[in-house]
Amino acid sequence: MFFRIKNYFHEFEWPLFLAVLILTGIGLAGVYSVDLSRGTGFTFFPTQVTALFLGIGMVLFFGYFHKTVYENTAKYIYILAILSLIAVIFFGTTIRGTRGWFQFVGFSFQPAEFAKLALILFLGFWVSRQGRKFQTLHFVIYSAIITGIPIAFILLQPDLGSALVLGGMWFGMLLFAGTKKRYIFGLLGILSVVFLFSWFFLFKDYQKDRFSTFLNPGKDPLNSGYNVTQSIIAVGSGKIFGRGLGFGSQSQLHFLPEAQTDFIFAVISEEMGFVGVFSVFVLYGFILFRLLLFASHSTDDFVAYTYLGIFLLFFIHISLNIGAAIGAMPLTGITLPFLSYGGSSLVINYFLIAIAMSLSRSTRKLSSGLE
Repeated sequence: MFFRIKNYFHEFEWPLFLAVLILTGIGLAGVYSVDLSRGTGFTFFPTQVTALFLGIGMVLFFGYFHKTVYENTAKYIYILAILSLIAVIFFGTTIRGTRGWFQFVGFSFQPAEFAKLALILFLGFWVSRQGRKFQTLHFVIYSAIITGIPIAFILLQPDLGSALVLGGMWFGMLLFAGTKKRYIFGLLGILSVVFLFSWFFLFKDYQKDRFSTFLNPGKDPLNSGYNVTQSIIAVGSGKIFGRGLGFGSQSQLHFLPEAQTDFIFAVISEEMGFVGVFSVFVLYGFILFRLLLFASHSTDDFVAYTYLGIFLLFFIHISLNIGAAIGAMPLTGITLPFLSYGGSSLVINYFLIAIAMSLSRSTRKLSSGLE
């Protein structure tokens, strides 16, 4: 038993794990600063620390599993995620207009976050069973159905941000799989029609305001454009070394709503400056590069496309969240991986890192066994 544990830590993907830990530490500093501004005791920080320790435990435990465990349970995890999405519509708690959380004993859980993990595993499993027939219409249609089911239930909450992430992951997989261009352009046409229909018949006023603000941030700076305007001010005011932790005027004086989640990047930019922002980008770049490297070197379709799914999830979250903070993307309300406050998000992100480490360890063992 001792030698198994020793070998496990010898094979442990330390560079990836340490990069994630440092990134989480920066996020904790930002969340701590937001808590300071409240002046009523710490609320967000203790919860985030608890989620961090739970996440580390998940990495140590689930990272030990062989990749076949995830491959064999992918469809059951997917079914469980769908059931949880259905259940939350009827029994969930409504927060900020979205009925998307289960709450118990002081903690909350968001099934949409679990659905992202489940979809990654199930798409990886399903793709591995297709015999590399990625250019067929059959592949496009069935993968769209697999992705569309959780998206439909998430939209009923409604949670447009999470639905966009799932759709983006699926579309990214099609691009990387080499799907025929005519199918890609056909999908873009369908999405354009769906967007127009949703704009006139489905989108709520606040969702339309977010998109309009993205196109013209200065249109209504004191109302719909207020959040983004204050975020851009915060990002620009940090300069080289920032104003110091707990000394950012935008976050400390509550000019930034939901600073601990939607605008944590603005908090870090203002209080840690260019140095903090540069560190965040370097760490994200390392993590994303590492995941793509693992995917490109894998000869197993399940492993490769699961890595790709994790990469796409992180990339989309990073792009949408930071893009919204600087006015380059519409505000979607999704978290910034490892930085934003949110127990469900942090735990699921660490679970994904555990899966990535499990796949890396399993692939390394298989390669050494064939030599």
